[in-house]
Amino acid sequence: MKTPFEGQVAVVTGGSSGIGLATVRLLLEQGAKVALCARGEGRLMDVAAVLRRDHGEDRVLAQAFSVLDPAAVQAFASAVEANFGSCDLLVNNAGQGRVSRFADTDDADWRAEYELKLFSQIHPIRAFLPMLRASNGAIVAVNSLLAYQPEPHMVCTSSARAGVQNLLKSLSIELAPEVRVNSVLLGLVGSGQWTRRFAERADQSVSREQWYADLARAKGIPLGRLGDPAEAAAAIAFLGSRAASYITGAQLEVSGGLSRHI
Repeated sequence: MKTPFEGQVAVVTGGSSGIGLATVRLLLEQGAKVALCARGEGRLMDVAAVLRRDHGEDRVLAQAFSVLDPAAVQAFASAVEANFGSCDLLVNNAGQGRVSRFADTDDADWRAEYELKLFSQIHPIRAFLPMLRASNGAIVAVNSLLAYQPEPHMVCTSSARAGVQNLLKSLSIELAPEVRVNSVLLGLVGSGQWTRRFAERADQSVSREQWYADLARAKGIPLGRLGDPAEAAAAIAFLGSRAASYITGAQLEVSGGLSRHI
């Protein structure tokens, strides 16, 4: 039976850990050749070695750089074209949250947060757009529920995430019909920042399972738990696949029911 991404090429930014890595693995399992990037070269090369072992040397391309460097992103796009010949799916997954309130967020923090959230979308889309147009491809952005449901202790990130969502909606119109543009809106997913916060928990005797359950209860998540990176990856892969060929300008919530907006 033909796999969903057989014969296709996918690019995943922030692909060396968490949701990005889960997405890379799923896309490889579903038949794609995958190019991934991240800032940390050591971890990225270790991950790439395992992926090549499991899925083949010719199906994995990895480069370390910051997506805020437009020249580096363009060089990555050129490498993808030279190695794989095309790009069918771009998954923009770079950037984490900044915990701060308005009173303690200075101008430099605002600028840094907006630059990261917006240009981590803009630079890869600009670089890969010619290939995406040629393949009638798709863009899937990993965004946050904060775009629609802001938290007061994440005022800067919430604002920037809303800006990203507006950008994606605009692009879904401008790039149609050649390129589809969608996003996933994440709630609390057990990777990255939550792993670090668990490690820094006040009571070191509390297990991961109990700590996550307490967190889910405190946040009011109806499904009673944090999400798994693989669950976010499944949503990303769906939106990037031909199964979602009539979906553009949409957002798919992966939040365990945490959303309170309609």
